[in-house]
Amino acid sequence: MAAIHLKQVRKTYGRGAKAVDVIHGIDADIADGEFIVMVGPSGCGKSTLLRMVAGLEEISDGQIVIGDRVVNELEPKERDIAMVFQNYALYPHMTVYENMAYGLKIAGLAKGEIDERVQRAAVILELGALLERTPRQLSGGQRQRVAMGRAIVRKPAVFLFDEPLSNLDAKLRVQMRLEIQKLHASLRTTSLYVTHDQVEAMTLGQRMIVMNKGVAEQIGTPAEVYARPATTFVAGFIGSPPMNLLQGRLSADGAAFEAEKNGERAAIRLPQAVGAAAGQERILGVRPEHLLPVLDGSASQLELEVELVEALGAELLVHARCGGQSLVLRCPANVQVATGQRIGASFGAGDVHWFDAKTTRRL
Repeated sequence: MAAIHLKQVRKTYGRGAKAVDVIHGIDADIADGEFIVMVGPSGCGKSTLLRMVAGLEEISDGQIVIGDRVVNELEPKERDIAMVFQNYALYPHMTVYENMAYGLKIAGLAKGEIDERVQRAAVILELGALLERTPRQLSGGQRQRVAMGRAIVRKPAVFLFDEPLSNLDAKLRVQMRLEIQKLHASLRTTSLYVTHDQVEAMTLGQRMIVMNKGVAEQIGTPAEVYARPATTFVAGFIGSPPMNLLQGRLSADGAAFEAEKNGERAAIRLPQAVGAAAGQERILGVRPEHLLPVLDGSASQLELEVELVEALGAELLVHARCGGQSLVLRCPANVQVATGQRIGASFGAGDVHWFDAKTTRRL
C-alpha cells in the first residue's frame, strides 16, 4: 500500500491562444489505506485527474507522488496501480478465471502463485462458482466483480476506480457499493474512486474531493462537507435534494432576510439576528430536512406557495416558491399539503448557512 500526494497538479490541452486549462492546480494528500472519492458533474475534470494518477494522461505541471516515488515520468505498469473501468474491459473470449489470471501470466508469475491469487480473490468476491463462465454469461454486477477481482489479484499499492457502477441499475448499484465497502475493509488498499453520483460519494468515501471546473472546491469527510459546505456549488451538489439557496439581502436591523429575484420579493424572519452585516447582499442556505412546514395557522418565518408535492413513500418532497425562487421541504409522509396551497415554514438558528453573494464562498 502507499499514500498519494498531488502537488499543484495541472492539465492543459493545446498551446498558445488555443490552450485550454482543465485542471487548475490540485493539492491533495491521500493517506496510506484511505478511501477517497472524487465527485462532481460531468466535465469537472475528475476522470482526467484520475487518469493522470494512472499515467494514462500526461500532466502539464506539478507532481504526483505514489508512496515515496514521483511518478510523473513513469509508465502505468511501473506505478504499482490497478484500475477498474466503467465498462468492465473484460476479454470476451476468456473465462472469468482467465480474465483474472491474464495480467499475472504476462508478468511472468508461477502457475501456483497465479492460481492462489485468483482463488483468493474469487472467495472475497464470491466468484467461485463463476470461474469457468465467459463474460457474456454474467450479469452486469458479476462482470464488475470480475473486473475488481482482476485488480485485486495484482496486489497493487493503489486501486483506481473510474465510475465503476454507472452502467448498473439502481438496485445493483446499492449492492455493489456494499461489495466495495467490504472489499476495502478487507484489503485496506489506498483507493481513489471517481463518480458523479453524490450518494456513492457520501456512502463510500472516508473523505471526498468535490470537483468543479477543474478546481477542488472542498476536501473533507462526507459529514464535514454536508454540514459545512465551503461554497454554494458544494451546497447545491451534495445532498439529495440539495440545499435550498435563496438570493437576497439582510434587512437594516439584521433580523430578517429579504429574498428577491426577478422582481419578486419575500421577507424571511430569521431565528437569530445578524447585526454585523445588516443591509448586505447574501445567499441564505437551508437544507430541505431543516425547513419545517407550519400548517396550523401559527406564526412562521416565511410564507410559501406549493408548486408540486412528490410522494416518496416514507416522506414527501414539497416544492414551493419564495421571493421568486424555488425551494424544497422534506416532510414526513403524513403531512397534509397540496399543490397550490399557501403554507408557512420555519427553521432553527443552527440550520442557517450564509454565503457571500459575490464569491459564493461560505461566511
